[in-house]
Amino acid sequence: MARHLITSAIPYINGIKHLGNLVGSQLPADLYARYLRARGHEVLFLCATDEHGTPAELAAAKAGKPVAEYCAEMHAVQSEIAEGFGLSFDHFGRSSSPQNHKLTQHFAGVLADNGLIEEVTEQQVYSIADGRFLPDRYIEGTCPNCGFESARGDQCDNCTKQLDPVDLINPRSTISGSTELEMRETKHLFLKQSQMKDQLDAWITSKTDWPVLTTSIAKKWLHDGDGLQDRGITRDLDWGVPVRRGDRDWPGMEGKVFYVWFDAPIEYIASAQEWVDAGKGENWERWWRTDKGAEDVRYTQFMGKDNVPFHTLSFPATIMGSGEPWKLVDYIKSFNYLNYDGGQFSTSRGRGVFMDQALEILPADYWRWWLLSHAPESSDAEFTWENFQTSVNKDLADVLGNFVSRITKFCRSKFGEAVPEAGAYGPAEEALIADITALVARYQEQMDAIEVRKSAQELRAIWAAGNEYLQAEAPWTTFKTDPDRAAAQVRLALNLIPLYAVLSAPFIPGAARTMLEAMGVPEAGWPDDVPAILGLLAPGHAFEVPDVLFAKISDEDREAWAARFAGTRS
Repeated sequence: MARHLITSAIPYINGIKHLGNLVGSQLPADLYARYLRARGHEVLFLCATDEHGTPAELAAAKAGKPVAEYCAEMHAVQSEIAEGFGLSFDHFGRSSSPQNHKLTQHFAGVLADNGLIEEVTEQQVYSIADGRFLPDRYIEGTCPNCGFESARGDQCDNCTKQLDPVDLINPRSTISGSTELEMRETKHLFLKQSQMKDQLDAWITSKTDWPVLTTSIAKKWLHDGDGLQDRGITRDLDWGVPVRRGDRDWPGMEGKVFYVWFDAPIEYIASAQEWVDAGKGENWERWWRTDKGAEDVRYTQFMGKDNVPFHTLSFPATIMGSGEPWKLVDYIKSFNYLNYDGGQFSTSRGRGVFMDQALEILPADYWRWWLLSHAPESSDAEFTWENFQTSVNKDLADVLGNFVSRITKFCRSKFGEAVPEAGAYGPAEEALIADITALVARYQEQMDAIEVRKSAQELRAIWAAGNEYLQAEAPWTTFKTDPDRAAAQVRLALNLIPLYAVLSAPFIPGAARTMLEAMGVPEAGWPDDVPAILGLLAPGHAFEVPDVLFAKISDEDREAWAARFAGTRS
């Protein structure tokens, strides 16, 4: 079996994330990690909180807390919410960790030794009202490319164009809102990405299996306009990784920190070190160093499209430019945006469902199923309460939940709470087993290819096959004239439940666990041999009728939730 390293884009520390953030990286990464583990592969699934830069400072100031204290509290909150959603990280680290400080400073040192870092004296925005230089994320204005009015000084979230603060129209300080800004001279370090353009281009071009979304964004940054630009990697901030050249001081860089987009991806590596230091694992180098065994690792990253430029260009430039044997990503699964009911999620306007609120309303599996089955892969997707209600009621309640409830209750009423012994399988049962075998093969193909929506469709088809069999064979009718034949029908249908549980676990782990426990098989392996697992529950095997797996969403609840999370519309 293979070894798989999986990382999802690390979320900013500044507050609780909404459902769009969840489905854009962490949730599909968890789906894939759970699937690979179930297939017997060795998996290291890493994530962390991104704790440096202006978002952390601004959020801490708003909360009236020291930034270090705020970050520690929010890491605990985000960790708890991730656990609530069943995100199966092997380690959920922190970019403010000592491991990441040391590793970031190491990379800066070797890049400088290799001639890939330049000291640049430049003009930078200074806010007279705030009495300080403003790093790019402390400045907002109108994007000169698309007209988006809340573009940041480093990038427009609407069109993903890379920006400098001086590009913005009508710039303003995000601290005070002041427009009294001027340019003053300061010195910063730049990563000379332009020197690596050809190497990066060749590497990206070689990735013929990457999603079009990933490669198109990377190529746009490489070739549009003036092409790949050198990138500033330091900022005038108090909070962050202090600028050092390895373990040495860096003259002229006193009081500065590394830019968050330089140190944040390095946390992927540092989190593996944290994983070991926390006593959770051993030998992080076999996952990250190609001279220590990582050449056998398949590395997959998950992220929203706004993160693609940094993961296809800046982070690889750091890795390649070091000249050291670090593992490069093999596959980048990128996602478009999930919008909310005709607009965008908005923290400031209370618009949309955020992760903590979602768990207050319904168990995680309801959300996991809808988000994954509607993942924004080929285009932006939209959450509406009507669609959510329909999907939960039809897919989870009517198809899967109804099947489990129907067959277990019928068996209990006619044969007791044990798998019936009488009867032999006939042509209908053999046809169902053949159909299920083919469906499972297609499901696995889509999961292997990380086609999230298509995988969900194949899984639902597997659930539906059982319902269609029950509807056609109607054991409750057969029982009246041929109890032995009905017993055989029930026996096969009961054996579908652990199969459904194992196949469904990557999507809905809570319900899958409930199904397995009810059927008296807490542990069941992946169905590499479908006919074999459909004989897992032998005649006489005891089971329990589980509680309702999924309750339907009423119109009243839907309307109340829609009103609650509508926010204030502009």
